[in-house]
Amino acid sequence: MKVMLLAAGRGERMRPLTDTRPKPLLEVGGKPLIVWHIERLRQAGLCSLVINHAWLGGMIERALGDGSALGVDITYSPEGEALETAGGIAHALPLLGGDPFLVINADIFCTHDVGRAAAIAARMQASGDQAWLVMAPNPPQHPAGDFRLDRGRIFDHGEARLTFSGIGIYQPALFASVAPGSRQKLAPLLRAAMAQGRVGGELFTGRWEDVGTPGRLLALDRELTRQSE
Repeated sequence: MKVMLLAAGRGERMRPLTDTRPKPLLEVGGKPLIVWHIERLRQAGLCSLVINHAWLGGMIERALGDGSALGVDITYSPEGEALETAGGIAHALPLLGGDPFLVINADIFCTHDVGRAAAIAARMQASGDQAWLVMAPNPPQHPAGDFRLDRGRIFDHGEARLTFSGIGIYQPALFASVAPGSRQKLAPLLRAAMAQGRVGGELFTGRWEDVGTPGRLLALDRELTRQSE
């Protein structure tokens, strides 16, 4: 199963740290955010990775290389100018193949069990779902949430919304309407699929952090450093 790590964002809220380093290479607990993901993916047997990049993308390629030092195989999808989430995924489709693939925001920290991805993808193939999302309890900085989860289905209407974690499995067909090289957000595509009843998901209540500011980065670094002592 292919995995895409989204690493093209500018990281505006993380400035000035991201003025000279791409956000996925910022370190917590002694290693870059993106390496935490790569190690968990390798442990789960998910070793065929695609990484997109734009801002300071050459630094990501130099840091990770072809992935062999980390026990994985990395292919890069350079964008030049960031294409937003759906645009970046659509741009990388030739590298991702025709089966459902796992996508993870490279700038989050999460202990979700990625080893279940292949089984979930198989269920999607059988059901015709276009997307499957990992949802998380709303953090303080995002109290309104994004979507509603009800008995394994995700909707764009109703109360008791949860926050999309940045981890999802998608069918390539979800991105069929995205013109090559165009900038496109993911949410409109998901909402269209939700309206057709074709988005599933689950709630993850374990360790998840949207590492969006220097303060949250520092707090996570301290937490992981304490755990390793």
